[in-house]
Amino acid sequence: MNRRTFCRSLLAGGLALALPERGRAAEPAFPGIAAVDTHAHVFTRALALAGERRYAPDYDASIADYLAMLDRNGMARGVLIQPSFLGTDNGYMVSALRQAPERLRGIAVLAPEAEAGTMRALAEAGVVGLRLNLIGRPDPDFGTPVWQGHLARAKDLGWQIEVQAEARRLGRLLPPLIAAGVPVVVDHFGRIDPALGIADPGFAQLLGFGAGGGVWVKLSGAYRIGSGEAGRQTARAAAERLRASFGAWRLLWGSDWPHTQFETQASPAEALRDLEAWVPDAAERRIILGDTPAKLFRFDR
Repeated sequence: MNRRTFCRSLLAGGLALALPERGRAAEPAFPGIAAVDTHAHVFTRALALAGERRYAPDYDASIADYLAMLDRNGMARGVLIQPSFLGTDNGYMVSALRQAPERLRGIAVLAPEAEAGTMRALAEAGVVGLRLNLIGRPDPDFGTPVWQGHLARAKDLGWQIEVQAEARRLGRLLPPLIAAGVPVVVDHFGRIDPALGIADPGFAQLLGFGAGGGVWVKLSGAYRIGSGEAGRQTARAAAERLRASFGAWRLLWGSDWPHTQFETQASPAEALRDLEAWVPDAAERRIILGDTPAKLFRFDR
């Protein structure tokens, strides 16, 4: 069985097991918490891919698949992140938001030249922020007029900026975004260098932003900061230090579904079990899963 067949079988099998009985809602896994998955992607192989990309999926992760995954894991809501391989065509994500407006929010990818009308239309569809996936890309020059205008339009909409970049780059990327007055969300533990673990100087710089009030960090995609037992130890140690520096109120959890490039190594259920290990206190998990994302991703409006 090749990788394509395996991934398609994996997703199809998961969907069949995930679907609740017709007319019945899934039992909540977190009583009293409208739990939010703050990081997931939806796509199909039929969609046009961006010309510049690091990865191309060979399976579908459809809107129906994602909603079924939320149900199976007792998650009330989800945040869809535009995947980098779809570029700035946010159409499929927007179609998902329109299918489940009470359950879903979106983070779009746009060129900095995007017009205010385009951004307002996305906001009306349920988009609440922009993503900067800078892996393999140079640092933007946030001081240019085009970027200053882009960030100003995002601020006017009340949007956040989500950053995926190696930890070593965060010390220079985050300050101009914070200065622009937009909430900043850092993906995947700050993308610590797997070879360095928590000794990564960039991770130390990220911890320094905990003293301010404008940065949030996602406890997500732990397999992207290390594999095997070493990776698990890095994630546990990083979560402990992030809790100490940022507090539960500025941490988030995301499934990273469907775990692109790590499809056979991860699952949302495992990511939730990891969260229990990283954040042993139930009250703090309630904040991370429910209170903070409800406000930050504007589910409370």
